[in-house]
Amino acid sequence: MLQEIPTTTPSLREARPCVLETERLTLRKPVLADVQAIASLANDRRVVEMTRRMPFPYTRDDAARFVTALPKSSDSVFLIEAEDLEPIGLVGVDWSDRDAPELGYWLGVQHWGNGYATEAARAVIDFTFEVHGAKQMISGARVINPASRNVLEKCGFQWTGVELHRFESIGSSTPVDCFRLTRGVWSSLKKWGTTKRRC
Repeated sequence: MLQEIPTTTPSLREARPCVLETERLTLRKPVLADVQAIASLANDRRVVEMTRRMPFPYTRDDAARFVTALPKSSDSVFLIEAEDLEPIGLVGVDWSDRDAPELGYWLGVQHWGNGYATEAARAVIDFTFEVHGAKQMISGARVINPASRNVLEKCGFQWTGVELHRFESIGSSTPVDCFRLTRGVWSSLKKWGTTKRRC
């Protein structure tokens, strides 16, 4: 259920960043005030070893660099807050390949197993297809991470094969299950709750 969160975004609008609201979660752009919370959640080997670009240990400086690198009007990376507005992780989309934007997400260990990753991923998938007009999305999960694979399958992603990807925290390449979700499949399968948007 864990992927790195990228910092690239499609063409930026002048409007303020969007806030997405689901049944239990609020997704908003991370800001410098969130640096300590992000570092505390991410500084766990069980988290970063499931993400490609996060180092271990993951420090406040790493979190600050990540947040300050986000474009001013970014609608590609969201801090995930639970009902009590407690930060629990991040979710976002890497637009390096505009024809196949990549979904990524991670949660602090204490928040695993509650369905939050699936709920947050679905909100961002909806946003990517509905607002940005994507035709397909890709994602991946280490082959040793069945929880992440389960999240992707519950969101309608279909397995496309295994590839080797380099992971910064382990300093080597490791097998990754790769997945793809097309706009057509998303439209036919979408039956989860409504995501509210404030943009």
